[in-house]
Amino acid sequence: MRDLATEFSAGVDGFDAGDFHKEVVAGLHGRELMERLEWIADCVAPRLSTDFDTMADQLEAAMPSRLDTRLQDDDFGRFIHAVPGILAVRHGLEKHRDRSLDLIYEATQRFSMEFYIRPFLNRWPDETMARLGEWAEDENYHVRRLVSEGTRPKLPWAKKLTLDPLAPLPFLDRLHADPTRYVTRSVANHLNDIAKISPPEVVNRLQDWAQKKAQSQKELDWMTRHATRTLVKQGDSDALALLGFRPDAPVDLSGLSMANQKVRIGEALEFSISLSTQSDTPVPVLVDYLITFARPNGRTGQKVYKLKQGKITPLGSLSLSKKHPLKGNATTFTLHPGPHRLAVQVNGRIVGDIDFELTAEA
Repeated sequence: MRDLATEFSAGVDGFDAGDFHKEVVAGLHGRELMERLEWIADCVAPRLSTDFDTMADQLEAAMPSRLDTRLQDDDFGRFIHAVPGILAVRHGLEKHRDRSLDLIYEATQRFSMEFYIRPFLNRWPDETMARLGEWAEDENYHVRRLVSEGTRPKLPWAKKLTLDPLAPLPFLDRLHADPTRYVTRSVANHLNDIAKISPPEVVNRLQDWAQKKAQSQKELDWMTRHATRTLVKQGDSDALALLGFRPDAPVDLSGLSMANQKVRIGEALEFSISLSTQSDTPVPVLVDYLITFARPNGRTGQKVYKLKQGKITPLGSLSLSKKHPLKGNATTFTLHPGPHRLAVQVNGRIVGDIDFELTAEA
C-alpha cells in the first residue's frame, strides 16, 4: 500500500501519502479482496479533482511504468492498480465514456481491466465494441488480451454481460493467431466459456482456425485442448474427434475391480481397470472416470475426473489403477453416506460401471 501512496504523491500535487496510507490500512480489516479494492478507491477519490477529465489525468499521472512486454505471459499486474478502472466506472460511465475508455486503455497496461470494461459493454455496447475492435490490433499484448478476457461470457468474479455471448467471436478470430501465450490462453478460456452455451460454435471455430493455419500447429493444438476441456468432460463426440479420439474406437472394458466396495469417508477409493482392443493399429484413448455421488433427499450428483491419455497397442491392452481420496473436510464438495457409482469413460463413451457404498467417517 505504501507503493500506491508513493505513486499518487509523486503524480498528484498535494497528495498526502502518509494520511492516505493511514486511512486505507485502518479500513482493510474485515474486507474481502474486491471490497478492499473498492475501499482503496474510496480513499483515493476525495483526494482527486471532482472534474472527471482532470481526475483521469491525475490517475494516469500516478500510474507506474507499463508492465514488461518482454515477459509474454502471467504478468497480470498488482491488484492495487485496479483503482483507475473502479473510478472510471463510478465517475465516467454515464457522461465521460470516451475519456473513461482512454483511461482503461492506459490502466490495463498496468493491471488487467477485465472487470471494469464490462459495465461499459453493458451501457455502451456498440461504442465499446468498436473500441475493442481497435484494441485487438494494438501493439501491447495486455491491451489485446483485454479484448478477449473482458468479453468472456462467464468470466469468474465479474459482472454479468448483457451482450450477445457470440458477438465477440470475430475478435477471437483475430486473436487466435496472437504470438503471446497470455492472449491465446484467454482466447482458449473464452471458447471454453462458449462451450457451455453453444458447443458447435467452439468446434466450428477451432476447425476453421486449423484450416487457416494462421497460428503455429503446436500452439493451436494447445489452445484446442484448453478450449475443449468442458466438452471433453461431457463426452462431446465432435470435440473428442477434433482431438483425435474417436468415440466409436474399438475399445472394450475387459476388467473393472475395486479393492473394497465399502469405503469410509476420509479413506480412498481404490480401483483398477483393463482396456483392450482388437484393432490392428494403435488406438488413441482418453480415459476418464465418473463418480455418481449420493446427495440429500435421494438426489445424486456427478463429477468427471481425468485418468489417462495414451494409446492402446495393436491387439493389446492397457491396465490402469487409481486411488481417489474421499475427503470428509473438502470445502468445495460435501460427501454423504449412501450408494455411489464409478463409471469408466473412454473417448466420451461409458464402457462400464460398478457400484460401491460410502459409509460415515469413523
